[in-house]
Amino acid sequence: MWLRSLQGQMMLAIALALLIAQGFSATLIWHEVHQRHIAMLVNGAAMRMAMANDRANGLHPPGTDGGFDPHGPADARSPPGPPPVPPPGPSDDTLRLPRVLRVHIDPASPVQAGDRPLSEVETALRDALVAQGESPGSLVVVERDAMHDPLLRPMLPELRVRYRLTATDVLPALVIASQRQADGTWLTVRSFMPSNETQLLLRLLRQAILTYLVLVTVVGLILRRITRPLRALTGRLESFAASPGTLDQLQPQGPADIRRLIIAHNAMESRLSALLDEKDVMLGAIGHDLKTPLAALRVRIEAVEDDAERSRMAATIEEINHSLDDILSLARVGRPTDPIEATELSALISDVIGEYEDMGDDVELGETTRMVAPVRAIWLRRATRNLVSNALRYGHRARVRLEREGRFAVLVVDDDGPGIPEHAIAQMMEPFTRLDPSRNTGTGGAGLGLTLARAIADQHGGSLTLTNRVEDGHTVGLSACLRLPLA
Repeated sequence: MWLRSLQGQMMLAIALALLIAQGFSATLIWHEVHQRHIAMLVNGAAMRMAMANDRANGLHPPGTDGGFDPHGPADARSPPGPPPVPPPGPSDDTLRLPRVLRVHIDPASPVQAGDRPLSEVETALRDALVAQGESPGSLVVVERDAMHDPLLRPMLPELRVRYRLTATDVLPALVIASQRQADGTWLTVRSFMPSNETQLLLRLLRQAILTYLVLVTVVGLILRRITRPLRALTGRLESFAASPGTLDQLQPQGPADIRRLIIAHNAMESRLSALLDEKDVMLGAIGHDLKTPLAALRVRIEAVEDDAERSRMAATIEEINHSLDDILSLARVGRPTDPIEATELSALISDVIGEYEDMGDDVELGETTRMVAPVRAIWLRRATRNLVSNALRYGHRARVRLEREGRFAVLVVDDDGPGIPEHAIAQMMEPFTRLDPSRNTGTGGAGLGLTLARAIADQHGGSLTLTNRVEDGHTVGLSACLRLPLA
């Protein structure tokens, strides 16, 4: 339900956009760092290999690279003097291999089981050597766990002391680049991986999550401020639709655009309320102005000597009064004055059916379930009478029952009449609509009974439906179902 709201959908859209942007940004950063690491590995390895080849060819005297001699004794170490004291823990800038291991001549390929080939670095290194005028032969570049390197493993204790590494500090991976020489030996360059890219990804992920949470929180607060007055306006519209003109106007709040919307709504609501008030006054005046002369006519027809004529005139006046009552009730159903009260529905229905039984009408009250619902009792009685009267008029008998279906009370009125054609059922709910187009009052009223019953159901948040009852392929009557919410 929250995701269907404006705030939820905007939050979801912004969250997805931020997630995509953060992911794209982290990918670019990681790719840039990855390329920088490859460049560092390639440049270092290519420079050392080129210097070693030049030295082997006599073009570069030994020791010009800071005292390193790849063909020197295996126990060669760093030049005299204490090394710089690095900060605790491994670091890309300070953690370096012993000089004797940076370039080494191996009689055979140094690749061993468990090494992970680095094809991307190998290709870049070959291109770098070719650019320097070299003609590299067999070339391999692999990644190896520092603990598994046979040359580095004996030096690890000294390396940990020199760089103040604890037992829990993990050394970076070792990158081994080796080129086969013309004499069959392998010129091998070792270096530590510039950094742990997995740790870099974790740092980027933590940074992205933190940024994501901060931005989403800020945006959520802004959206809440924007949507709060919209929710208030929606609630006001719902209340006005249910009961126009009974509540105070909504105070403008929120951003300027929404304030203008609330002010415009208040103006429209005031105008609608004024029109409804004018309508009520007009209907009251019409009712008074019509009923007064009708009452005078009712008195005057008593002077008519012909009993049959007098009865017809009285019936006509009575029919006009009934039609006038229906019209006034339909016009006022949207603005009831009586309050909603908790009512025991089965008792109310029994009272209405009792009125028809006292008049000798063929009305049968079936099974009823005791239920209490918030209703306007006067209007619900009117709706029930209209449904029962309609069943008696067209179906000659009415069978009434009250059922419970979930959170709804269902009043069902069945008759034994001819039913209503399927295409005309919806039309029968409209005002002044009858199946008999002649408007003969002997075959029905003014066509407002069902319309008024449906309006009363809508007033209570319910509904009215008409369904033909079919048995063996033949219509045997009509069922009117009035549904009312129990809460």
